[in-house]
Formats: sequence, C-alpha cells, structure tokens
Amino acid sequence: MFEYMTAQEAAEKWDVSLRWVQRLCKENRIEGVLNINRVWLIPKGTDKPADARKKNSNITEKK
Repeated sequence: MFEYMTAQEAAEKWDVSLRWVQRLCKENRIEGVLNINRVWLIPKGTDKPADARKKNSNITEKK
C-alpha cells in the first residue's frame, strides 16, 4: 500500500511554504501526486523538486 503525506507535511519537511507545495502539485512538478477533494497527497519519500527559478550553471567568473 502506498503511503502519502499532505501538502502541509511536505511543506514542513522541505522547509517551504504550503502555497509553494500546492503550486508545485498543480503544475505537476511532483511525480505521483494525487488531488482528492481539494487535498494534495504526495508520496512519502519524495524529494523536494528543484527550484526552476534558480539556474544550476557552472560558469566560472573571469578574474
């Protein structure tokens, strides 16, 4: 049987706001998420998705 956590539990685990987790769920950026009666259920053990606002580039600074 699958185990799920609520969006509130995920927000506390990932140290982000509840609204941010809800947005991630709505944008389908979390795999396996379910929406049942306006409650987002996220599979336990799911890692926090990468923040799309930040770039992970390896640009070296010129000296």
